[in-house]
Amino acid sequence: MKFLYAVRPRVTNAKREGRADAYGPLEEIATYKKKGRCGVMERQDRDLAWMLQYENIAWYEDGAVYILDRRIYPIEIKKVKCSSHQEVAKAIKDMVTQSAGPYLACAMGMALAAHECSGRAEAEQIAYLEDAAQTIQTARPTTTKRMTLINNACIEAAKKALASGASDVSEAVKECAIELTNERYSGIAKAGRYLAEMFPAHGAVMTQCFAETIVGMMLRAAKEQKKDIRLFCPETRPFFQGSRLTATVCHEMGFDTTVITDNMPGAVMKNEGIDLFTSAADLICGDGHVVNKVGTYQIAIAAKYHGIPYYVSGAPDHGHDTVDTVHIEMRNPDEVLQAMGTPTANPNVRGYYPAFDITPPELVTGVVTDQGIFSPYELDKYVLTPGRIMV
Repeated sequence: MKFLYAVRPRVTNAKREGRADAYGPLEEIATYKKKGRCGVMERQDRDLAWMLQYENIAWYEDGAVYILDRRIYPIEIKKVKCSSHQEVAKAIKDMVTQSAGPYLACAMGMALAAHECSGRAEAEQIAYLEDAAQTIQTARPTTTKRMTLINNACIEAAKKALASGASDVSEAVKECAIELTNERYSGIAKAGRYLAEMFPAHGAVMTQCFAETIVGMMLRAAKEQKKDIRLFCPETRPFFQGSRLTATVCHEMGFDTTVITDNMPGAVMKNEGIDLFTSAADLICGDGHVVNKVGTYQIAIAAKYHGIPYYVSGAPDHGHDTVDTVHIEMRNPDEVLQAMGTPTANPNVRGYYPAFDITPPELVTGVVTDQGIFSPYELDKYVLTPGRIMV
């Protein structure tokens, strides 16, 4: 299958550098024309904040992948240029992109790997792509299984293109990346509508870390449902994804947004009348345990104490039937001894930094999926689609 932009803007240095004014109206690139019976496929990132549009997450173009540097956005708007698939893996490991950003970066990294091995014999290209996939999908251990699913789809797209006689399959892999992302956004849009239905007509919602696409989708749905809500975003140290990314998306989409520090959620729930707590998840186990940014567990405890429902968005993960299969990534402890590059602790003390924590199902009100809202104890009712990611 071949995707063509309805109107494809010329790529400029401004676009590669990620300047906010680099792209024209989203309507210019709102649809893909898809050969075959499916007709036109509409982009699912319509009306979302700038950083949630595909080109502004990660994009393969002219032998390089450009990834929005979320470590500094929105204070600075820059993209990291990756000239090899190894550099893409390093960017993922170094938190250049986080939340669901690595899934598109991983697929675009595979397009770059395809470019690197173009012109070789078919068997050599497939072997090269399989090696590249292993490098990219193991960049962050907690999400290896999800990225493996993406890379497997990219390799299949490459095989089909090679079988048809192509010597450079990078565009075929890129098209696969776009299709996978659009499909994922479509599923999350359904979840966003279900989640927004849980919001009060007028009230307050607390978030955690940066839930990526679901933040945009739930707010888009909230607008459509005429929900008037205030957002409270914990800052999420040490990378401040909540204050920089979530709060920016909420503000850009027109909602009253307040940033709080990570030690405030309980007090804010009590004093500000929080109606609902929500997060995405890096993993949802089949037994209902939720793996998400460290800090989620303690907010869920506070929500339970205050009688506030906690809804997590996502879907049960293939290969994680129980919490026993989860490997929590331990990051460099020095990262918690600073804030945006400024030291915040005595240099002689130690830091401690598990990237994620695990929230047990008894603290979870519901798991919001593209198929509806499930009890964390009844995730076996969710119909898993092999190879699909919904986060």
